[in-house]
Amino acid sequence: MRAAWYEKMGPATEVLRVGELPTPDPGPGELRIRLAFSGINPGDVKKRQGWPGAAAPAYPRTVPHSDGAGVVDAVGEGVSAAWVGRRAWCSYAQSYRPYGTAAQYTVVPEGCVGALPDQVTAEQGACLGIPGITAHRAVFADGPVTGRTVVVAGALGSVGRAAAALARRGGARVIGTVTRPGQLAALRALGVDAAVCAGAEALDAVLALTGGRGADRVVEVAFGANAACDARLVAPGGTIAAYATGEPAPALPFWPLAFKNVTLRLLGYDDFPREAVRLAVADLTAAAAVAELRWPVAAVYPLDAVAAAHEAVERPKAPGRVLLALPD
Repeated sequence: MRAAWYEKMGPATEVLRVGELPTPDPGPGELRIRLAFSGINPGDVKKRQGWPGAAAPAYPRTVPHSDGAGVVDAVGEGVSAAWVGRRAWCSYAQSYRPYGTAAQYTVVPEGCVGALPDQVTAEQGACLGIPGITAHRAVFADGPVTGRTVVVAGALGSVGRAAAALARRGGARVIGTVTRPGQLAALRALGVDAAVCAGAEALDAVLALTGGRGADRVVEVAFGANAACDARLVAPGGTIAAYATGEPAPALPFWPLAFKNVTLRLLGYDDFPREAVRLAVADLTAAAAVAELRWPVAAVYPLDAVAAAHEAVERPKAPGRVLLALPD
């Protein structure tokens, strides 16, 4: 099969290679997918770069990317043959595994695969995985959100827009934040209950909408920058679910959080409980099927241009997801 890989960490143009590799066979409990598109996430790029927190490659050769979409063409022992020939989307292909989705074929555990509805394109299917599963965990790890207030920081980002959609689908009142006033119109188009700029405006909006109580859940993309504000806008007994930070060792406003008995939930996608992943896959598939979950696509690159695709994720020129198109 045609595939991209790297054998050491480093700059995209220096370490990424494209060529022929053996086609993997599905093991027990696994499916093999003939991929049409591979979704590239910031975490995929960071693993290849060797950013702080990324372990050294565990395999002599790593095919990057965890997300993708295509058609199931083979199954392993213990997996129903009814999967064969079905359109599917997947995640976790390169989570503690060597064969990611930057290839014509990948193998993944059955619990990390969702049937792709007919009305959902393969491009959108390749966007569902890491952002959607992370968002689902952030929103629902601490229970249902029906009737609750959820603040989604950076709601136009890949995880943020999924979190906003899932929280609304779950019956929450959703307040989305952006960093610039010029982004508010696009945020309102997502159907959030309130669209505000991060900071003082967000704090005022949350307190006004909740009668001063604060938000039950905060989905946070920049914990280091927003921790102090989050401590003020979260409700007593609420949760701050943070999946990213610009500062590797952010200061923690301990007493403001402690006096509110706040739960601080830090989210690392690679190690989510498998039952949580299974539930997320089902909910994301259902949301995609009724068009409640869509991502803009900034660019689609051919496999041979994988290095340029990684650079487009590192230095984005347009909002939206970056995908690889796999050859037939």
